[in-house]
Amino acid sequence: MKQFECGALVPGCEWHTRSNEAAEVVHRAVEHMRLVHGETLIRENLIYNIKLRIVDTADPQPAWQAA
Repeated sequence: MKQFECGALVPGCEWHTRSNEAAEVVHRAVEHMRLVHGETLIRENLIYNIKLRIVDTADPQPAWQAA
């Protein structure tokens, strides 16, 4: 199971999502960014940062914190 916590990218946001597929998590996160945070232009950098913060629920430490 893959999980994304928006607060890891947008401090203070408590929204999160999970799915068996990372691509679905990214899709949901992008939609959340559009609808809640007003992101109208989704740049490659945003996708990259979302992917960095997706964790496998068996391993709760995101890649961006492991370094």
